[in-house]
Amino acid sequence: MGALERLGVLGGTFDPIHVGHLLMGQTAYEALGLGLVLFVPAGVPPHKRKLERGEAQARLAMTRAAVGGDARFAVSTVDMERPAPHYTVDTLALLAEQYSLGPDSIYFIIGSDSLEQLHTWHRAGELVQRCLLAVIGRPGHPIDLPAVYDRVPQVEGRLMVLDMPAIGISSTLLRRMVACGRSIRYWVPPGVERIIEETGLYCRPVAQTMGGSR
Repeated sequence: MGALERLGVLGGTFDPIHVGHLLMGQTAYEALGLGLVLFVPAGVPPHKRKLERGEAQARLAMTRAAVGGDARFAVSTVDMERPAPHYTVDTLALLAEQYSLGPDSIYFIIGSDSLEQLHTWHRAGELVQRCLLAVIGRPGHPIDLPAVYDRVPQVEGRLMVLDMPAIGISSTLLRRMVACGRSIRYWVPPGVERIIEETGLYCRPVAQTMGGSR
């Protein structure tokens, strides 16, 4: 196999990972001619509710179950193997070194909801110099490029919008469904559903997320 020329990076809490995440990865893989899409579960995300160590391992197991068997996808534990806090700008630097790739060969895949908050992320100007942004629209979050460029000027010329049908699914919704005893079959891959059922994940009230810098 030749050297990897284009790497997609799709980070997230993946709490749980669902079909929307996988479709984002597939869309970017095909649209950008990527050699690999790397799913990077967050270790201790600074912008999310507090996660305990056991939950991190469960999220990693679910991510591996979701992408296993698909040669286009792989899982990186780069964020789980280093001390907190885990910022995206540092993750991208580590992956660039690991895969020996320059910033124009790394495509950071995000939804338009995340793009809206990009200016609040840790060292956002530096972050967009370490990669190209591949943005996929999310329901209720129209892409306002002038506003993004105004808040993070460095992103201009380093962003592309990918076309994918809008899918109104979120990990928060799925956690609430499980907590209420509803089925999430077809919303997540079978391996993910099995882990949730076997471990009893989310069978408790869902904590609220907290704002903050990525």
